[in-house]
Amino acid sequence: MQQIAKELTVNLGDRSYPIRIGRAFGDEIAEYASSLDRNGRHGAVLVDENLLKSQPSFCSKLIAQFPHLVIPSGETSKSSEQLIRAWDFLADAKIDRSGFIFVLGGGVVGDLAGFVAATYLRGITFYQIPTTLLAMVDSSVGGKTGINLNAGKNLVGSFHQPSSVWIDLDLLPTLPMREFSAGMAEVIKYGMLGDMELFDQLLSLPKPLSASSPELPELIRRCCSIKARIVQGDERETLGLKGGRALLNLGHTFAHAIEKVTGYGTFLHGEAVSIGLVCALRLSRILGNCQDFPEEKLLGLLNDYNLPTKFNAAMKAADLINAMHADKKVDRGVLRFVVMEKVGDAYCTDVVNPEHIKNVWASVGAV
Repeated sequence: MQQIAKELTVNLGDRSYPIRIGRAFGDEIAEYASSLDRNGRHGAVLVDENLLKSQPSFCSKLIAQFPHLVIPSGETSKSSEQLIRAWDFLADAKIDRSGFIFVLGGGVVGDLAGFVAATYLRGITFYQIPTTLLAMVDSSVGGKTGINLNAGKNLVGSFHQPSSVWIDLDLLPTLPMREFSAGMAEVIKYGMLGDMELFDQLLSLPKPLSASSPELPELIRRCCSIKARIVQGDERETLGLKGGRALLNLGHTFAHAIEKVTGYGTFLHGEAVSIGLVCALRLSRILGNCQDFPEEKLLGLLNDYNLPTKFNAAMKAADLINAMHADKKVDRGVLRFVVMEKVGDAYCTDVVNPEHIKNVWASVGAV
């Protein structure tokens, strides 16, 4: 039986779209897709390989209706090879400008498929059905799409908003605990960048949370609401040092460097973000901020979800710093960082002593 937990809207004028958070959305999504088809529009489905194995009944409601392409699971699928493969698939399926894509998967498939939709025939409609906690609270909302290059993460992409997002909590029980924990890193990030009440709530809740935790639907809604508000004010990340959408990158300049240096997939994105959040807090403290915040609170919360807070193997700080300079947030050759005035209040800065960056990397085990 379908139970709607929460619903909100990303307000972007004629590109506004709903985010529906609930359970048992399979029939609703299938009927909506059928209505598009009945109006003469032809669609396709991009689906994550592991999801197809773990949730065959849910996936079948769409792939029985439309041609589908299975995307291999893992960060390495955010690649030019998979992008071209998807373009060719859509062309072979004769998807035209009125066509659409339904995306079933986590952040990797969502980012890839969103970029496919943004670029095929110069842009077609797509619908997000995020199936991991990380995608539900973050990557499925806001229209950032893209792929990775050897030089760095998300260096090629486009802003292309979905037309709807369905967040079905019934998909989470089959999610591996490691993936669930990776999603919690993004939930924690939202509290740190702009919602101290959320952060305090995370500290006080029974831990670790799981897919069956009654608090989860509201936490997802709260994160989506924060992101929707930020995206509405700065859809294409043009505010720069004034903040806006760039604040969503708290911990990510560090995290993306970790992913690049270790090889995509060694750390899940949320695991790299976990170390990145520790780095962002320590950089904030070096800059004179967050002095009354015990970092043990953050470390304890991350540890509750078995998230890493330091490197277990030797990492070269020089390699990490070099990778940071390939980050998409570099402007005029200068690195920009998201730091915190206090936990729950983030801002952007490009005035950071390089020695401070070395010290931060050293604090998490880089040499």
